[in-house]
Amino acid sequence: MNYDLIAFWSQIAGFVFFVAFLIWATMQWITPAITAAQKASNERITQAERHRDEMKAALELLRHEIEGAQRDAQVIVEMAKERAEHERVAIVTEAHDGGERMVRNAEGELERARGAAREQLREALAGKALDIARVSASQRIDVAVNAQLLEEFLGQVSRG
Repeated sequence: MNYDLIAFWSQIAGFVFFVAFLIWATMQWITPAITAAQKASNERITQAERHRDEMKAALELLRHEIEGAQRDAQVIVEMAKERAEHERVAIVTEAHDGGERMVRNAEGELERARGAAREQLREALAGKALDIARVSASQRIDVAVNAQLLEEFLGQVSRG
């Protein structure tokens, strides 16, 4: 017997058993562990992708809501501008009308004051004219002229 040949074949057989054991151990423990790890990794990737898609959808929804809010804000600003312009016109019109009323009232007061002043001036002038006429008449008219004037006046009254 050749011991070298037995040693050679025993090493080959040991190698074959070792490789068979590695294949069997790989199939028994390593492959299921790798498969489980791969499934878990795939599930995490799938879940992350689903979460990403949900976030994209939520982001898109938020963008639409922001655009809607911006449009609403623009409409509100435009309405506020229109309302402010309307209020400004109303206030200016009211102030203008009030000013015109005040001017008309002031003009009326001015006319009344002028009339009152004219009347006072007329009364003052008439009073002074009467005073001057009395003084002048008392200086110019004596008893004879007074008798003649009285006769003329009575003659006019009796005639008509």
